[in-house]
Amino acid sequence: MRFTVSEDDADFEAKILTISAAADMAGMHPQTLRQYDQIGLVEAGRTPGGARRYSARDVRELREVQRLSQDEGINLAGIKRILDLQRELSNAQSQTATLVDKLRQAQAELAEVHAMASMFGKQVAVRQTREIAVWRPKQR
Repeated sequence: MRFTVSEDDADFEAKILTISAAADMAGMHPQTLRQYDQIGLVEAGRTPGGARRYSARDVRELREVQRLSQDEGINLAGIKRILDLQRELSNAQSQTATLVDKLRQAQAELAEVHAMASMFGKQVAVRQTREIAVWRPKQR
């Protein structure tokens, strides 16, 4: 029996595939998959009873491991390093996207301040600095 799954499926990250299903989908023996799990090439989820579970994303990574090993001749230590670097890059890209969103929000808020100030005929000067200013109203 041949299993298939695509990225269009409901939850690409869900750890729902048994070891035999994931191994079949990745085109490898379940024992190979166990070895890959032991050395950290892929990280299985676990059921309460301890059985391994894999996601469609894991299967995609396993296929890439096979390709790098068989087609490119890269050893498993090299493949592990490649996968670790890809994960680090993905995390960095996610953090960068979050920071860019925050910067855009700050720019939008600054534009609002400028617009409000100009309504009252005031000029707002903005100076780039790393200082933090705390504003407190005058006490009377």
